[in-house]
Amino acid sequence: MGSKIHCAHILVEKLSIAQDLKTRIAKGESFANLAKEYSIDVSKKRGGDLGFFSRGAMISEFEKAAFALEKGKVSDIIKTQFGYHIIKRLD
Repeated sequence: MGSKIHCAHILVEKLSIAQDLKTRIAKGESFANLAKEYSIDVSKKRGGDLGFFSRGAMISEFEKAAFALEKGKVSDIIKTQFGYHIIKRLD
């Protein structure tokens, strides 16, 4: 079917940082602002926005979590070879 989803993420090197950010997001802090400040991914300039992507575009752990999210929801912390991600489904 080729459905695409729109997500943003925050990527950090340490689990402790990811846990702190997850708590701050849950308390209502801006996902985009936290991404700009803490993410080590190039997407940080766009508030973590990764744009639209389809299945097969991202590494499996990330993709599985992203496609399982409902619009507006934030994932649990996902560990990949790049570090620790928090994903937000935008659309």
